[in-house]
Amino acid sequence: QVHVEESGGGSVQAGGSLKLTCRASGSSLRIKSIGWYRQTPGAQRELVAISGSGVFTKYGDAVRDRFTIFADSAVNTMYLQMNSLKPEDTAVYFCVVSTFVPNADTWGQGLQVTVSS
Repeated sequence: QVHVEESGGGSVQAGGSLKLTCRASGSSLRIKSIGWYRQTPGAQRELVAISGSGVFTKYGDAVRDRFTIFADSAVNTMYLQMNSLKPEDTAVYFCVVSTFVPNADTWGQGLQVTVSS
C-alpha cells in the first residue's frame, strides 16, 4: 500500500512563491513517477508537472518557466517550487504517485493554493 503525504499549500499574493511537498511511503516501494495536477471547480484536472525516475520531466503549458519540480529520491519526496504566481493558479493541487510495485496510481487528498491579485 502506498501512502501519499502533501504539504505546503496556502495563500499568497500575485507574484509570490509557494513550495509544495509530496512524500510517498510504503513497504517495498518502487516509484515510477511523481506528479502534480490541479483542479478548479467545474473543470477537469490538469497537469502541472510530473517527473519520473530521473528520466523525464514534463510541465503543463500554463506553468512552464514559472514552476520547477525536483526530487529527493532518498526519501521518496517530490517538490514543486511555484514562482511568479498568478490568480489563475488558484486551485486544489493534487500529488499522484505512480509505482511499479505495487502497480498503482495513488492520489493525495489535495492542497488548496490561493493567489490573490
